[in-house]
Amino acid sequence: MIHETIKKNGITFGIITGLTSVLITTLIYSIDLNLFTSPWIGFSNLALYFIIAVVLLVKTKKEFKDTFTFKDAFTTYFISALIGIAISVVFNIILFNFIDPAAKDTIKELTIKFMVSAMEKFNAPAATINKAIKDLKENDQFSIIGLLKGSLSNIVFCTIFGLILAAFFKSKPSSQE
Repeated sequence: MIHETIKKNGITFGIITGLTSVLITTLIYSIDLNLFTSPWIGFSNLALYFIIAVVLLVKTKKEFKDTFTFKDAFTTYFISALIGIAISVVFNIILFNFIDPAAKDTIKELTIKFMVSAMEKFNAPAATINKAIKDLKENDQFSIIGLLKGSLSNIVFCTIFGLILAAFFKSKPSSQE
């Protein structure tokens, strides 16, 4: 049985995370599709999601009067992450497959240009660059299947990240305090 505080905070912050993702995607889509390939946007998103996760766990730990176990911390974060990912994926499926399917082709081309430029800066062999281009052209990361596969990768990343956060935020047993 999941503690009510874990459920409440996990769901609330999952919705916050998902809506944050929707807002960021909408802003990038509205402002300039080139921003989808910006490393700074990617790092900023990760930092923002990290801050949301930390606030979630600090808030939940404070609400626990007793011990905040590793399992409690991980479960709280994981519920939030799953809900956030689900909201984001559903929005991206709708945006890139129903509202504006041409945008995904534009982003794919921008991604290829960005990747080629980055690989050339690192003096990657032409064969490696050509293979990377071929792989990108063959895989539609914004298709429904592509987005669902991407969400599985996100879940794996979030699981690892959640385990690290849970280890950091768990309460120490009172015998060690």
